[in-house]
Amino acid sequence: MSVNGITNQQSTTAYTAGAVTTKQAEVAKEQTESPKTAAEESGVVYEPSAEGKTTSSAKAATYQPNTELINKLKADAEQRTAQLKSLVEKLMLGQGNAIGTADDIWSFLRTGNFTVDAATKAQAQADIAEDGYWGVEQTSDRILDFAKALSGGDPSKIEEMRDAFEKGFKQAEKTWGGKLPDISKRTYEATMKKFDDWANEGKTTETAATEE
Repeated sequence: MSVNGITNQQSTTAYTAGAVTTKQAEVAKEQTESPKTAAEESGVVYEPSAEGKTTSSAKAATYQPNTELINKLKADAEQRTAQLKSLVEKLMLGQGNAIGTADDIWSFLRTGNFTVDAATKAQAQADIAEDGYWGVEQTSDRILDFAKALSGGDPSKIEEMRDAFEKGFKQAEKTWGGKLPDISKRTYEATMKKFDDWANEGKTTETAATEE
């Protein structure tokens, strides 16, 4: 894999995560601002446990966003993206390219007309490796964690969260200005599968509750 390809893949995955955060935050805002239900008025609450799972009351239940986890995930993503942006800006300036707008960064990366030193190449390879921060598994896991934190684990919100992710991915394609690198496609597929798994878990739980 070329150095250009590695850097392109890393930056595109970072942008995808950022776009997903923005789109899913809009869904969370609508959810938290909606009128209280009868269950909420009665004080019945359904919240994620420390292990990320949920416990319910015998009857109707509501779901609460995990604000602490949401803030932690957002802060982590912002920090990592800022680090990547700084790296790219240094590459641009070091090779005589002016930085005007954020779009300049993506245009610069898309051309692949740049070189990087050995240390930067090694870091990029580590970041997008199977167990790397921007790798397929860790990135798709973070997206699902964020979706569950925003929805409080509410299975009825799965399709809204999935739709938010798809919109974020399309926005990344638009910003990139063309077909995204292979790692982005594989991250998309892994994330969609994890949404499917989440939906199936909900169906299994509902079936078990009905049989009881």
